[in-house]
Amino acid sequence: MADSTHRPRLVLVHGTRMDARQWEPYGPLLPGVEVVAPDLPGHGRRTGEPFTLEAAVRTIARAVDGADPGQRVILAGHSLGGYMATVYAAQHPGRLDRLVLVGATADPAGPLTALYRGFARLVGRSDPERMARATNRVVRWLGARADIAARLPGGEAYAALPAAWQTVMEECGPDLLRSVDCPVVLVNGQLDQMRLHVRRFAAAAGGARVITVPRATHLMPLTHPDRLAQILREVALPRGDSGPLPTMGS
Repeated sequence: MADSTHRPRLVLVHGTRMDARQWEPYGPLLPGVEVVAPDLPGHGRRTGEPFTLEAAVRTIARAVDGADPGQRVILAGHSLGGYMATVYAAQHPGRLDRLVLVGATADPAGPLTALYRGFARLVGRSDPERMARATNRVVRWLGARADIAARLPGGEAYAALPAAWQTVMEECGPDLLRSVDCPVVLVNGQLDQMRLHVRRFAAAAGGARVITVPRATHLMPLTHPDRLAQILREVALPRGDSGPLPTMGS
């Protein structure tokens, strides 16, 4: 096995309601890369902990700071994880080699805000287990790979959702990217509503690379792991060592 200073560390941050298990299939898909996937507060092994911006950023900081001296670090986050990764990157200049945002380019001050506030209120009034069963059926119907579908969480994962989304809406606009000093890659599914303002985010980042995966939705990490892993491999490894990329639009 290569020395860790020659193997980039890829920190993968999960989305709302998910947890680190979302990324378990990615280790075998990313040979030559050290994959690290923490649980955000209120998710996975940390269910029951209150979700706060500060706690989420500390979680990412621990994963990044675990890198060996000289080891390249790429930070990638999906949905909620992407917004939290952006906050971390803006607050910690000089720590990252690349920032990859997956399904995290909708301006939280935009027209989707009312929809997500309404859903967050609905979560507090509904049976979380029933909501989880319905959501998980949709995830399977959209094509989540069997090993990923088997790890989908139950209703307990909804407890942190209102606080997490409130944090995103208050703290995570595209202007955060103006403070990020590393190259940024913006990845979205073609059918993902969260790519609504991707050009706004790309402009704030000073010309980010934009990748759109055909026919993928917001659940792309669950339904298209091979394609997303190819993109992450190309970002993490030197050009020529990552294999061919899938056909993508931009």
